[in-house]
Amino acid sequence: MQRKRFVKSLQTTLFAVVCLMYLMPIFIVLMNSFKSNSSINTSTFAFPNLDSFVGGSNYINGMNVGEYPFYKSVMYSFIITITSASLILICTSMAAWYISRVNSLFARIVYYLCVFSMVVPFQMVMFTLAKTANTLHLDTPFTIPVIYLGFGAGLAVFMFVGFVKGIPLEIEEAAAIDGCGPLRTFFLVVFPMLKPVLISVGVLEIMWIWNDYLLPYLVLDRTKYKTIPIHIQYLQGSYGHVDLGAVMALIIISILPIIIFYLTCQKYIVKGVVEGAVKG
Repeated sequence: MQRKRFVKSLQTTLFAVVCLMYLMPIFIVLMNSFKSNSSINTSTFAFPNLDSFVGGSNYINGMNVGEYPFYKSVMYSFIITITSASLILICTSMAAWYISRVNSLFARIVYYLCVFSMVVPFQMVMFTLAKTANTLHLDTPFTIPVIYLGFGAGLAVFMFVGFVKGIPLEIEEAAAIDGCGPLRTFFLVVFPMLKPVLISVGVLEIMWIWNDYLLPYLVLDRTKYKTIPIHIQYLQGSYGHVDLGAVMALIIISILPIIIFYLTCQKYIVKGVVEGAVKG
């Protein structure tokens, strides 16, 4: 009994230390967002004091510095994230329903291609992707969700297929007897039953798309469109001067919505992943 308590205490201590290690960078950024530039350069890890504390001026400067308005970057990030996540959820859930219910070679090939896409590194296709996106005019915030659909389909289809296989086929047969076609059966019967895995996949995809830097950087025309990560990357004042305090403030602003969103929905992530992985 004592040994079990010791092991449990040791595990708790270890995980607490790991948790603090993950939280430390966020805390350092938050702390420096209230300090002057000179204090950030000379005493990065020191707490703000009377000499270094500048209040909320870094947040105000961060939203106003630079030639590109910050509110536009926020708007484009929201448009890309919401549109891409919605497209992924609707298209991949329909594809997973088809794969689960149609026993054909084509359905199996589509499923294995989606699963295979999860192991292909993005770096292998990024240059070809950038050229193709430019040729097909997918280099705007309103068309880049098509690219995100391709990259997000693998994990989403894998989770949806596992969940759909656990839904009794008799429910869909009863809907067909009542006169429902395939689309009505899916959206009125199957889709509402996918709520746990829909939320889980939605949380994972939104976190990935919101924080993504490389894909928008490669695809979007940066003279016209900038997401929040790209805006922070190019946050410069006159003569190339970088306001570190403003950078730290905008980093906090950018991660705050996704942290709140994750904390609100985190209980659905494990539930959706487990149910989507073991059913069927």
